Amino acid sequence: MPLQNRVTPFGEIVALEGRGLVMGNRGVLHDDGRRIVRSSQVRRWIACRIEFRGRRRTIMAPRRYTELFFLDEATALSAGHRPCRECRYADYQRFRSLWEGCFGGPAGADAMDMQLHRERLAGKTKRIFRSDAGALPDGTYVALDGDAWLVLGDELLAWSGAGYTTRRPRPARMEVEVLTPRSIVAILAAGFRPGIHPSADRS
Repeated sequence: MPLQNRVTPFGEIVALEGRGLVMGNRGVLHDDGRRIVRSSQVRRWIACRIEFRGRRRTIMAPRRYTELFFLDEATALSAGHRPCRECRYADYQRFRSLWEGCFGGPAGADAMDMQLHRERLAGKTKRIFRSDAGALPDGTYVALDGDAWLVLGDELLAWSGAGYTTRRPRPARMEVEVLTPRSIVAILAAGFRPGIHPSADRS
């Protein structure tokens, strides 16, 4: 029985086989029985490397932060996580630099996390906004008919826990619900390129 520690583009924490390519952290979300009891504990939602300097952790150890796993970085960004400053320092610096260019700087982790926290949740539900599908940058997630789709080139790719499955043409003119927080969409538009699962590659 898989643990409830995989995260969807909607930000939901679910039980799925496999761990994905990216790990994340929102604080201590589980009890001593390794059951999820809250969706977040802190404002600092980060996306980390699966492996870093040979460190090893016991998954969902009592009173330690809950290891969350994402299909890829685009999924983590959609859920509202940003690059970790420690294990992904170069990615963090690139993200922060683009943030400052988009919103005025300087900006540190606290300022970014505070703004992202306002954008990712509306009470206890995911905050979304609407935009024209043709105007969205690659790496953004949108919701269509209750499912999450990745914007990539002239296509939309359906998310699943194991990889991208169905493809459909990206509509040139169609208003859609955007799952990726508004500030992160701006960072993507400014040139940040998130890691995307290999199943997205046609070759």
